[in-house]
Amino acid sequence: MDHHNFEGKEIPHIKLDSKMTIKELVEIYASSGFNGRQLGEAAKLYSKMIHDDATICLTVAGALTPVGFGGIIKTLLDKGFVDWIVTTGANVYHEDHFAWGFPIKQGHSEVDDNILYDKEIVRIRDVYLKFYETLEMEDQVIQKIFRDKIVNKPFTTAEFCNVLGSITKQKAKYPEKSFVATAYDLDVPVYISTLKDSSLALNLAIHRLKNQQYNLDFVREIIEQAAIVYNSKKSGILELGGGVPKNTAQQTGPLLDQILRKDHGGQDYIIQITDARPDTGGLSGATLQEGKSWGKVHDSHEDLITVYTDATIAFPILALYALSNEEPRKPKRLYKKLDKYYKSLQDSAVNVPDKFAEILKKSEINLD
Repeated sequence: MDHHNFEGKEIPHIKLDSKMTIKELVEIYASSGFNGRQLGEAAKLYSKMIHDDATICLTVAGALTPVGFGGIIKTLLDKGFVDWIVTTGANVYHEDHFAWGFPIKQGHSEVDDNILYDKEIVRIRDVYLKFYETLEMEDQVIQKIFRDKIVNKPFTTAEFCNVLGSITKQKAKYPEKSFVATAYDLDVPVYISTLKDSSLALNLAIHRLKNQQYNLDFVREIIEQAAIVYNSKKSGILELGGGVPKNTAQQTGPLLDQILRKDHGGQDYIIQITDARPDTGGLSGATLQEGKSWGKVHDSHEDLITVYTDATIAFPILALYALSNEEPRKPKRLYKKLDKYYKSLQDSAVNVPDKFAEILKKSEINLD
């Protein structure tokens, strides 16, 4: 699209009203400039993804559940606006506190952490947890759940979260406060992009020291994720932050094209909410357009929007706009389809083009 002309929309002299709706507020954002405009356009793109019945992946980096945002995720799951999730182990671990009623409170960031340590208060920026009443209690829950679950056999993190959601649903004091329990109910796969980098995995150590084996089948996991995209008519990602969850969802394209030779093309839509800069070369700040060169997205020119801001600011606005404008969708229940999707990808032949054989020949590399 050529933007080298003076044909853009008129920028209004913004007028706010006390009775303004979220739809009207988003229109104001979209008609302004800078990241306000990006947020408005991102909210509209999310609605488009929902309206087009795309298979939507939500990726969650950072520490969003300790500030209560698991409730927003749960609401989007209930409405059918998220079909699968990739998140950090920390977000799953801390979300479970709400379901069991373990204390989490607003604290402060300008404090002496030596004093907090002596008082057995754990800090996540300006959020406080109790060392024993919150973390140690959660540790006991995780240890007891997985004492005899997923032991001595291969498992994926989707299976791990399905077990956790099942127990939370059955036994927690407030299961309605867990998006993981809701995901279990609605058969939404929840993948943990780096299980070992979290308290969830730390709590498996006590059983491993008693010779219990936990065998994460990470290859099966990445194939399942690619199979979801492969079996979707349209697919998109809503990325909160960057990190490993972002790459986990986006690498489905390279797996399908670069490795499996499917010429799939990657995602149809991606929204990225990040505070990371692109010029440092890190994945968290990498532009979505750059992903085209990797086969992560279909088109670098459209349906890709990055909002440079804190997800705790932008996510509620984007989510509320969708909830206010789109009708609920029937759950896709992808968890129950994973085996079928995996098999469909497995059954499709992997044909290496002749030109690749020629490249190997010219390089004088012998891999036999």
